[in-house]
Amino acid sequence: MHDQKYNPYEQMLEVMEKSAKMLNLDTRDYEALKYPERELKVAIPVEMDDGTVRVFEGHRVQHSSSRGPCKGGIRYHPDVDINEVKALAALMTFKCAVVNLPCGGAKGAIRVEPAQLSKNELKRLTRRYTAMILPLIGPEKDIPAPDVNTNEEIMGWIMDTYSMFKGFTVHGVVTGKPVEIGGSLGRREATGRGVTCIVEEVLKHEGIQAEGARIAIQGMGNVGGTAAKLLYNRGCKIVAVSDVSCGLYCESGLDINDIMQYIECKNGRRLLEGYPAGGSIRRIGNEELLTCDVDVLIPAALENQVTEKIARQVKARIIVEAANGPTTVEADRILEERGIIVVPDILANAGGVTVSYFEWVQNNQAVLWREEIINSRLEEIMLQSFKDVMKKAQDYNTTLRMGAYILAMERLVKAKKMRGIFP
Repeated sequence: MHDQKYNPYEQMLEVMEKSAKMLNLDTRDYEALKYPERELKVAIPVEMDDGTVRVFEGHRVQHSSSRGPCKGGIRYHPDVDINEVKALAALMTFKCAVVNLPCGGAKGAIRVEPAQLSKNELKRLTRRYTAMILPLIGPEKDIPAPDVNTNEEIMGWIMDTYSMFKGFTVHGVVTGKPVEIGGSLGRREATGRGVTCIVEEVLKHEGIQAEGARIAIQGMGNVGGTAAKLLYNRGCKIVAVSDVSCGLYCESGLDINDIMQYIECKNGRRLLEGYPAGGSIRRIGNEELLTCDVDVLIPAALENQVTEKIARQVKARIIVEAANGPTTVEADRILEERGIIVVPDILANAGGVTVSYFEWVQNNQAVLWREEIINSRLEEIMLQSFKDVMKKAQDYNTTLRMGAYILAMERLVKAKKMRGIFP
């Protein structure tokens, strides 16, 4: 995924330095934020179904705990490396600060292609990894959650493994668990719901009617699919969607309910492949989706999708980053020059960590909130954060991305100053 020239952690530091300069911060104020507090690398031996033993590489990185316990997902991917994990951990620190949660950032990963493992192998891998990162995690220290290629079931295994070591059930060690074992209602849709709030708010801000607004969505997984469904039900016109298998385009708008039903019938594999095109619906490639003529483009797939080349051809007026890091630094500069509004990932997709925080609170208090309460609190936090970021961007005459980083940096630096440096 990352060649030698591209280091996602260095890119993160670049953006951080830029926001620190705009705030006129002294280096001593944020020097500690350049370094993750802890990095753990583990070798995970797993007995495979055929009796052989394979060893997988795992990581857990805690970037900052200045504002509270660390929070961040665990991804299973064959291409992950330590720089990616460090960058994602730092991103979580900023994301939590933007939406003003009393948490810091962390991230975990195992270098593995989960599709090649049987369910039992996956379970053994997860349980052994949990045992090996055990000294770092805990409801008051570091709370993992799902990320790329991990889900509710895997979080359930982590919770159970941790609980077995403790000798009693500890719900609050992870979030994104099944509801039956302490998970929160509304967690699965939370990121997509947060993206939807932001899309509606930015359209309102730009004076574009939400009803009939033209939208393209790259990635129809949990986040993209939820956002597509919610926006479609609110009267937006979803003209293009895509996933790893193919893309679909329809000038007059796609029937999202029909597409979602089709995806569900396919059991989530190769999602859109085979969806009947024809008539007004035609198949398109990734590049055509990213550059089609729409009001809002929502990249909800992997990082580095909007490159320099794409940025020069983007026709959307607004980009809402549902994925983590979908826009490269060079592309960002081009979009800024072209006057295209980019709502950054650390604001746009923060709905997931917000409801993860709600889940943790419910676990700690041993209560269960109703879904309406969760959704209305989520909306309240997303809208307030959008206003805060917008105000910073206007005060400093800069982009929404820099506005979000400035807001986060202010909150992080204040917390660090108040706590001081130990000893």
